Amino acid sequence: MYGVMIFAAINVHAESKNLIGQMKAGGHILMIRHAMAPGSGDPENFQLGDCATQRNLNDRGRAQARAIGEWLRAAGIEKARIFASQWCRCLDTARLIHLGPVTQLSALNSFYDRPQDREPNLKALQIFLAKQTSASELLILVTHFVTISEITGEAVSSGEGVVLRVKEKGVYEVAGRLNFGYN
Repeated sequence: MYGVMIFAAINVHAESKNLIGQMKAGGHILMIRHAMAPGSGDPENFQLGDCATQRNLNDRGRAQARAIGEWLRAAGIEKARIFASQWCRCLDTARLIHLGPVTQLSALNSFYDRPQDREPNLKALQIFLAKQTSASELLILVTHFVTISEITGEAVSSGEGVVLRVKEKGVYEVAGRLNFGYN
């Protein structure tokens, strides 16, 4: 039993190291689910642009977002092009990662409580991704569970990431997952 656990830990470390090398080489996109924000969905009075009406990062979530940035910098990633959902918890996560300016991208917005936004958001995100064919600088997208799940088929926890390898215009594949070592 212990041998299996050690082997799994070595594989996780090796996979992370391999993914970092791939991200540094270019042609990859890192999708990160926003850091910890207690609850699920948003309050009924939710208003885009008004953080007081939204579910936001707590202290642990802010620490987690900073830790993601520290983890990436320790791995040799010093800057990235960062896009985030317009939800405050995503914008705050992206800013606290501190790898570059953050640009709001409505295609990354949640459709968890807004099923009417699912198709338009996913179509806009696919168009955006199709334009990212030769990015030499790492592209980081901070978004929500539903968006990452729909694009990658992966179910991620708060503060986890999925690395996409851009193959050709509009075509990408999942290269792996990162949990950034935060517990």
